[in-house]
Amino acid sequence: MTGVLDAARAWAAADLHEGDRAEVEALVAAGDTAELERRFSGPLTFGTAGLRGPLRAGPAGMNAAVVARAAAGLGRYLAGTGQAGRGVVVGYDARHRSDEFARVTAAVLAGAGFAVQVLPRPLPTPVLSYAVRHLGAVAGVMVTASHNPPQDNGYKVYLADGAQLVPPADREIEAAIAAAGPARALPLSDDWLTLGDDVEADYVAAVVDALEPGRVALADRQRLRLAYTAMHGVGSATTRRVFDAAGFAPLHAVPEQDRPDPDFPTVAFPNPEEPGAVDLLVDLAVRTDAHVAIAEDPDADRCSVVCDDRQLTGDEVGVLLADWLLRRGVRGTYARSLVSGSLLGELARAHGVPAEETPTGFKWIIRAGSAEAPLVFGYEEALGYAVTPSVAHDKDGISAALAVALLAAELAADGRTLTDRLDELAVEHGLFATGQLSVRVEDLSLITAAMQRLRASAPAQLLGRPVAATDLADARPAVDAVRLQGEGVRVIVRPSGTEPKLKAYLEVVVPVTDAAGVPAARRRGAEELDRLRTETAAALGL
Repeated sequence: MTGVLDAARAWAAADLHEGDRAEVEALVAAGDTAELERRFSGPLTFGTAGLRGPLRAGPAGMNAAVVARAAAGLGRYLAGTGQAGRGVVVGYDARHRSDEFARVTAAVLAGAGFAVQVLPRPLPTPVLSYAVRHLGAVAGVMVTASHNPPQDNGYKVYLADGAQLVPPADREIEAAIAAAGPARALPLSDDWLTLGDDVEADYVAAVVDALEPGRVALADRQRLRLAYTAMHGVGSATTRRVFDAAGFAPLHAVPEQDRPDPDFPTVAFPNPEEPGAVDLLVDLAVRTDAHVAIAEDPDADRCSVVCDDRQLTGDEVGVLLADWLLRRGVRGTYARSLVSGSLLGELARAHGVPAEETPTGFKWIIRAGSAEAPLVFGYEEALGYAVTPSVAHDKDGISAALAVALLAAELAADGRTLTDRLDELAVEHGLFATGQLSVRVEDLSLITAAMQRLRASAPAQLLGRPVAATDLADARPAVDAVRLQGEGVRVIVRPSGTEPKLKAYLEVVVPVTDAAGVPAARRRGAEELDRLRTETAAALGL
């Protein structure tokens, strides 16, 4: 007990934020060792592109001291790689304390001698990714927790390519943070620049230029009725500017969710994937008779699509966008994460272009391709899409939303919808039905034990068909996952990288002979996914 109290006192003495310092001192005075143990059990670690965690004082939370030390570590890393004094751009969303954390980051990096530029207001993550390369910066920081709960915040780090971190840079930056020293001892400077509106305007122009809306008749764009929600995030204004520039009629927006609100009052969880998150959007789509409805997550780097009274899966949107680009003649590499559906590979082969399967996470997807066949499209089943990777070198929900709208406008001109095109693809390639089994745990050792059981005794059959097991820990780069695959069936099991969950990604392929057979194939696909979910849970001992 003495150890954690001493650690807490030392942290408070070095904390540069009066409120955070008082929070720790109050816990020490109350002798709340249980809470102090939670906050001082260890620092936040670099996960998906940086830090993410609850807003609370102490090393295991997001607060001013943690942010200051993260900025100092990034500065040390950049200086150690020969980039001292170069440009760094900082962006932030509208979550609690995001603007403060952006200012702290700017002050620390400016104090370390870097030329720091801060975006002028809360803006989407794709704008920050674009700004890094557009401004010739050597790094970028985006203060956001994306679609996490309201009590969280986070800290995404990008290097000069505008992409999320990959090893060894993430480990080296984490080591530099550990060596950064007390937050209060860090040199600070207010010699940094707040940018104007030019970067956002340039991003809007670049997205519209890349997707060539003029290839769809203006009358068809104007006729399309679009329902939209920013889900209390920062995407609304930038998305409207993109759609206006692309010649669409004004969006029908969910009014309760259109302005940034860090408390996310109308949703239980600000993630379009979560049950109930798009209910208000669906209601609006019905009232406005919308052709398509689009939800962005709070930092607008992901989007979800509703059409014909159902929410499409990430795999369905991914193949629709890939098919649209391929039919437009966009050639290059088409990439998907290994947990995403297999249909993208079939589409790429049919059009004679390269396809790549990457490890999970956009940090890998965005690095697919080659000099001869650069990446032109990438997606992950968790609603992340890169339809303009030359603009934002990361997933981008705004450009994806525009691409969905352009496709929907083309189809509507022929009296068809997005789901009609999915049915046509099922006739052409078979019905690829995907789903998930997700198990949340309190005890992380349960996940480790389940993965050990699967590796030691993988099932020989699924859905009555022989399957082969492949341990992807032996792949390069190594992935903590196991793949079970047979004729028309595939399961990939892995621990979540961001939550205390074990996830299984399920896929079945059902043959389709003609358009009349599509409804029966969809029913069969749903039934087989249900059976596969049950069999997978049994194999994991859950």
